[in-house]
Parts: sequence; structure tokens; C-alpha cells
Amino acid sequence: MSRFAPLPDPPYYAVIFTVQRTEGDLGYGAMADEMVRLAKAQPGYIGVETTRDETGLGITVSYWQDEASLLAWKDVAQHLLAQKLGKTRWYDHYTLRVAKVERAYDGPEGR
Repeated sequence: MSRFAPLPDPPYYAVIFTVQRTEGDLGYGAMADEMVRLAKAQPGYIGVETTRDETGLGITVSYWQDEASLLAWKDVAQHLLAQKLGKTRWYDHYTLRVAKVERAYDGPEGR
């Protein structure tokens, strides 16, 4: 199974979420799995790519067809709960960036 999201031709949106985790799981793994499951069910969802290292640094990029879709995802009740728990329990620090993807290339052969 590829860890790369199957993406359409641009344009589309990317939400880049970088976190430094606190120590211990504290229910994080189960909630992260649930967020992916819920996101996949949202209109406009395209895919997700995520990676984490042993120091607790994680980067998750979710892809959305349009800005309205990602704004609707932001307001899903279970996602709001996960955001609150992230701030109070799971993250020492986080950064969230939203970008409109205008061009994309695959490699090494290019596209």
C-alpha cells in the first residue's frame, strides 16, 4: 500500500499540520485513526499523508477539493473535540498551514 495520497490534477487544497507531541499516547492513536476515518467520509476529501518520528514530531497533510470542503471538515463535532484534546493533552506545539496547490509533480520520472 502506498503512503502517498492518490491526488487529482491541481488545483486542490492541502492542510499541513505539524505537531510536537507530548509524551505518552493518552488516547491519541485511537483518535488519530478516527479522524482519518471521519475525514474520508467528508464531501470534498481527497486523501491524507502522515509521518511521525521517534521524537514526537508528526506531519499530516490532508487534501481537499476546495476551500468549502476543508472549512466544513474543520467544524465537524468529533474533529472539534480532537482539536480541543490536542491543545490540552497531546501537543506541546503545533502549526497548521492551508495552501492551494497550483502545480504538482511526481518523480523520479516527473509528470
